[in-house]
Amino acid sequence: MTERTGFTSDIAFTPAVKAQQDRLGSRAGYQRAMEKRDWSNRITEDLAAFIAERNSFYLGSAGADGQPYIQHRGGPAGFLKVLDDRRLAIADFSGNRQYITLGNLTENDRVFIFLMDYANRRRVKIWARASFIEDDPDLLAELADPSYRADVERALVFTVEAWDTNCPQHIPQKFDAADIAGTVAALRGRIAELEAELARRDGSAPPSET
Repeated sequence: MTERTGFTSDIAFTPAVKAQQDRLGSRAGYQRAMEKRDWSNRITEDLAAFIAERNSFYLGSAGADGQPYIQHRGGPAGFLKVLDDRRLAIADFSGNRQYITLGNLTENDRVFIFLMDYANRRRVKIWARASFIEDDPDLLAELADPSYRADVERALVFTVEAWDTNCPQHIPQKFDAADIAGTVAALRGRIAELEAELARRDGSAPPSET
């Protein structure tokens, strides 16, 4: 049987990867899966909503020699903005001035974006091409964060080539401190109320806070 070619997922399932899938027995299953539903290179409404909720992501790049580099990017939820159904962008603020990603992209524009939702145990992988844009004032203004005291040096724009999701297995469930602050405060208040009630019942003074 001749294997169909031209899948979007071929960006990850290279000939070398397919050879290992063949050797280890998973190639046929992935072939059937991709024939049924290939990965997308379009930003769907669901993906845009997922991105809008994220306050951080990991960005992988590599130079011409293939040396990989991963950096963490963070900001308020939605700082990774959807420009259209193929493009994402973030503001590149002045920082530690190492410029590793900037240098890598002058040699190799392929990047990988890894987005995690630990609370709901979801993750999204995005393969893209990236470029820095410094001469578009309207775009820089759109990406700027007025609450953040740093200059926008350039825009980092990603053109999506493929994306996929992963199953939740082995993702540890974690919550941002800001997301649980209200719950913790309410619990502490309830504990204080119960301690005061117990103190009234036995006639003792409530414990003092330290």
